Amino acid sequence: MSAAKRLLQWVGLPLMCVLVIVVVRTVTFPSYQTRPPPCNVTDQDFIPATKDRLDRLGRAVTFRTISYEPGRGTPEELLKFIAFIRDSFPVVHSSPLVTREVVGNFSLLYRVEGSDHSLKPGLLAAHLDVVPVTEEPGWEAEPFSGQQKDGFVYGRGTLDCKHNVMGQLEALEFHLKRGHRPKRTLYLAYGHDEEVLGQYGAQKIAKLLEDRGVKPEFLLDEGFTVTKDYVPGVAKKVALISVTEKGYLTVKFSVRMKGGHGSMPEKESAIGILSQAVTNLERNPQPNLWGSGPERDFAEHLATEMSLPHRVMTSNLWLFTPVIRWILTQKAGTNALCRTTTAVTRFNAGIKDNVIAPEAVAIVNHRVHPKQTIQEVLDHVVKVINDPRVKVEVLKSLVPAPISPSGPESPAYTVIQESIQQVYPDSLVAPFVLMGYTDTRHYWNLTSAIYRFSPNVMRPEDFSRLHGVNERISIEDYERVMNFYFHLMRNVDKPLVVTRHQHDGDL
Repeated sequence: MSAAKRLLQWVGLPLMCVLVIVVVRTVTFPSYQTRPPPCNVTDQDFIPATKDRLDRLGRAVTFRTISYEPGRGTPEELLKFIAFIRDSFPVVHSSPLVTREVVGNFSLLYRVEGSDHSLKPGLLAAHLDVVPVTEEPGWEAEPFSGQQKDGFVYGRGTLDCKHNVMGQLEALEFHLKRGHRPKRTLYLAYGHDEEVLGQYGAQKIAKLLEDRGVKPEFLLDEGFTVTKDYVPGVAKKVALISVTEKGYLTVKFSVRMKGGHGSMPEKESAIGILSQAVTNLERNPQPNLWGSGPERDFAEHLATEMSLPHRVMTSNLWLFTPVIRWILTQKAGTNALCRTTTAVTRFNAGIKDNVIAPEAVAIVNHRVHPKQTIQEVLDHVVKVINDPRVKVEVLKSLVPAPISPSGPESPAYTVIQESIQQVYPDSLVAPFVLMGYTDTRHYWNLTSAIYRFSPNVMRPEDFSRLHGVNERISIEDYERVMNFYFHLMRNVDKPLVVTRHQHDGDL
């Protein structure tokens, strides 16, 4: 046998084995999707987007409950909004099953008493405040008008996140009005300062619940949405349930050198040294960790629904993880899934055109991957800069959120997934990493099952509406928001095992 044939055998046989494994795994890879009975407009328990319900959402938007910075907001508007909520849902506020507390002067905590105390309570959260409206042009409707136009409700808070507040309360009002007596106790928690860290709202609510010994079965707060045209290789809508949040680390870098007149510069300057340090940071990013955290589950939950090339790769991450890592780093949006990001947000130096700056300062913001620690990020920073003249000072930090369980092993995740797929039967569901952060950080001590999801549809071109111009929600989506929360309230009203929901008309 020639050397060429022997080489072909040595190389060809392993390649054939790999190919067989890839094909078999691609064909047999399990589906993580559920197929519960869909929610239909003809069902007796369907909540239609009537004029009254849409008008209530529009009115909610008119209250300028703006948070500017911790401890500085719009207290008069918050009080008006709280009063409006009380007047808008008379059944909720008159029911003997419901208690309502005002926490931290402006936040709301509702408790809906369940009949079966062996069931741990559920907790739904949202927030009452919104971000300011800038002077940017382009609003198609006045940002605090709540105007209905071309099938949408416009205004600040329609996506972040008064639609969740109002949708939850509409669902609860509908539920109680039908004479429902829940088995599982349910809490609704609405902080008033989430947009500025939540220390006077959600933090106080969480402390109150902790002091009372409340240990929820699960917590669902705002988060990512049902997305369209967002996940490569997937034609269907994808609902993303965030099971963790990135942490953050804001670092101040400073360099002090000899100043003086611009006509007699030294060989190096504070600006030059710091510029090199910043350049080193940008050219040497934090390690690519894709596949070590929830993003791996995200890919595998969608594998069976992807186009063939993507399906082959996501069904065989043991082989293709390096390839996927490289592909995802080519765009900023997907690169953020892979690693702790590094963003230079401020650079200050100099006071006059002909004076050498004695000090240069840069602020760098890191969003920390769930599988990395704050110290690991700092160690990488110091190693990459490699210059003791650059002073490194941590301004603020928050560790990444604990990773909540997902998939069939988590009944809480599964019941949220089924509730989504009842209302969005044409959608897929997958766990995800939230790039930003929410009020859930204050509830870490209460439960290990913390999820973040907002039940409306968004396309990539809609993402800029969050905190931006022309924030709006479609009437169809708001209808689905109300029905999602209603179905979730029904689905969790029993021991959390994987079961199928039935509509009243199916009984």
